[in-house]
Amino acid sequence: MSEKGQSDEYVVIRSLRQFREKYFNARKNVNDQAHAAEVTSEDAPPGFLDCLPVDLQFLIMTLLSPVDLCRLGATSSYWRAMVRDPLLWRYFLVRDMPKWPSINHVTMPRLDALHTPLCVGEKGMEEPGHDFMTDYLKGYPACRHQWFPQRPPYRVVTFLQSLVATTTEPRYAMFGPGMEQLDVSMVTRLMNTPDVLPVAGIPQRQINGIGSGISYMYKNQQKFNILTLYSTNRAERERARMEQQSVSNKLFILEGTDQSGHPHFSPTAQVQEVCQAVDGFIYVANAEPGRGDEGEVEGAQIQALVDPALGSSSRPLLVLSCVSREEPDQIRTTSSGSTRTPCVDMAQRLCLPMLPNPWMVQDTVADSLSGVLDGISWLLGCSGLRL
Repeated sequence: MSEKGQSDEYVVIRSLRQFREKYFNARKNVNDQAHAAEVTSEDAPPGFLDCLPVDLQFLIMTLLSPVDLCRLGATSSYWRAMVRDPLLWRYFLVRDMPKWPSINHVTMPRLDALHTPLCVGEKGMEEPGHDFMTDYLKGYPACRHQWFPQRPPYRVVTFLQSLVATTTEPRYAMFGPGMEQLDVSMVTRLMNTPDVLPVAGIPQRQINGIGSGISYMYKNQQKFNILTLYSTNRAERERARMEQQSVSNKLFILEGTDQSGHPHFSPTAQVQEVCQAVDGFIYVANAEPGRGDEGEVEGAQIQALVDPALGSSSRPLLVLSCVSREEPDQIRTTSSGSTRTPCVDMAQRLCLPMLPNPWMVQDTVADSLSGVLDGISWLLGCSGLRL
């Protein structure tokens, strides 16, 4: 275990130990003043698990799932307080959040918690008033659905609307370096993997200089259209990929820098026309290690495309955090280094929390298209489609 991990564990154990001492001292004082016949079942002698050393109790809690932890907290007042320790859940958040396969604007608004050390002084550690337990349960994949807004009841009007055949389909603009820099082309895989997303045709709606895009069918339920925006021509993209160099992005015009010194871009006229015509955006990010040095530029270009002046800020942004291939299980479990940029780091790298739009980052593999359907499902749902 790393030195930082050991330090974080020490801080949590110290916090739990302080609570345990206060709890049992207060309990002893109450029991000394009460008659034995008046002791309630809540004040019964502590059980075997209660008497274990705090470091063993902490070890047990680290091996439990969040659901089992909550069940443990329901067994007694002692464990109810123990499992709500703010540092305990902050520790879990720092430990587990990089492993989650997706994150969005609803499930984890406090991204900065991962990048603040636990050991920052007694007051800073506990951060009274912030509920890290709620933060964790919001983002934990098995629990997060409980935090999504409830669907409105299925009314008669909804039924009548479903009887009216619609001739249009949602249209999304797809762009980003993950389409161009990886050894496996996600666009090619999308067009040639009918068992994941079958191609449903090429619509007649044209955008000058861009085309009409390609329509796909999601689980035989809903057609949607993707307009692919490349940064430059194919020859330049291929040369840059082979040399692992960046290309001059012809989708944007660099206008200068803002007051903070960050680059400021504006889309070209053709791209602005696309932004005004689409229902949302798909950004394919390169999640392979060592490719995070252009996050400031990427974030600025995303902000340029979702500019409210070009369309509603309610339009969703799906970020496919993409690697070429999935690492074999044996390599993944034995390797000490990360084989992809975690979703939470990708969200922070692209400055997504600053956007007014709903957004989601989804782990994706270009070769197998793993994760794509989950992302598309979220995207269509944000577009108001009932699947």
